[in-house]
Amino acid sequence: MDPLKPTDSKPMGREGVAQSSTSQPSPSQPVAAVTPATVAAPAAPSRDVSPLIRELGLTEDDAAEPTALVTPDDLLRVAHALKERGFMLMDTVGLDYSTYTQPRPKRFAVLHNIYHPRDHQRVFLRVWLDDGEPLASLYSVWKAANYLEREVYDLMGVPFTGHPDLRKVLTPDDLEGHPLRKDFPLGETPTLFRDGRFLDPAAFRAGLTGQSSGLTGYRGELRRGQGDDRTPPVMPEGGPK
Repeated sequence: MDPLKPTDSKPMGREGVAQSSTSQPSPSQPVAAVTPATVAAPAAPSRDVSPLIRELGLTEDDAAEPTALVTPDDLLRVAHALKERGFMLMDTVGLDYSTYTQPRPKRFAVLHNIYHPRDHQRVFLRVWLDDGEPLASLYSVWKAANYLEREVYDLMGVPFTGHPDLRKVLTPDDLEGHPLRKDFPLGETPTLFRDGRFLDPAAFRAGLTGQSSGLTGYRGELRRGQGDDRTPPVMPEGGPK
């Protein structure tokens, strides 16, 4: 067959059946786009943990992040219930509220950060403790509690019952006290500046925490939003001497 010679043959369809030329769309006729059927995506799980907190029989704390108040005796029950729902322990921290400006139920709090890796839900468990009051270890629920609780024990002095190896993890064995407690002595020395002013560590810390109106006598008022009308220069004229 001469490929240049016109023929009367008709185009064959996919099944080998001749197709009429009338079935072909004209150049000016738009071709409808074929798209797969739209499948509705499953709804994302809610990140609101308030129903979960109520389901566990807990009280939601007034905090920036979803936080549930847990008593020391109820901590293990809550932890097991959360693990059964797929939650994991991300972090554990201790807090000393002895110098906090607002009253708190007890001096110390242990805060467990619990997270669900699939549903992306997060809830904090807050347990209030007195000085020396023990707290059940979560090691039997999540092995991640091992070093997390050792750090809180070392730096804050909270004892965890049931921990397999509760000993210091950061500070020397012969260090007395717990460095993250508010009353831990830092052993600081005053800092002398070239213009004769000096920074006293105790007064500086008291000013930062709002316990005192003064810091160093140099720029302390600016830190409290006061004294703009008599702002001293940052450096002596001409730069440091």
